[in-house]
Amino acid sequence: MSSPATPARPERAFIPLDLAVITVSDTRTLETDGSGQRIVDGLGGAGHRVAHREIITDDLHLIRATVARFVADPAVPVVILTGGTGITRRDVTPEAVAPLATKHIPGFGELFRHLSLAEIGTSTVQSRADAWLCDTTLVFALPGSTNAVRLAVDAILLPQLDHRTRPCNFVQLMDRF
Repeated sequence: MSSPATPARPERAFIPLDLAVITVSDTRTLETDGSGQRIVDGLGGAGHRVAHREIITDDLHLIRATVARFVADPAVPVVILTGGTGITRRDVTPEAVAPLATKHIPGFGELFRHLSLAEIGTSTVQSRADAWLCDTTLVFALPGSTNAVRLAVDAILLPQLDHRTRPCNFVQLMDRF
């Protein structure tokens, strides 16, 4: 006995998003910022638009003010930070962003560390990569390592910021934020 065929789902269209890319570093410049450039290349290459890119110092208040500026801008639905997610005294990106959050997205950091385990072993426990919904803006905090950024962009952000990813993705939820 054969089962009825499942009807094919219609293909979804790619929806380009405007992104803000922020590198948190006391030492990098646009010329030496491999991690920020990897985000720009990866997501820009997929069809998203980098509406804004900047480098700011590891200062809690500056990080918070910069993210808050983009959260207040409805034209930028996604903010991606790189740097400041470790455990040293200067690493304050999660503390800077958390007070702006309306919802925490713990699965992002959990999945990142799970995937990272295969590449760097137990050193992954030192990462505080994380994500939040801040009003209607998705905010992702990635480590400063270019390899860590590659992993996060390729394995998590590219699929989740693509409306065509099934069974679900962040883009299809945005009108309900």
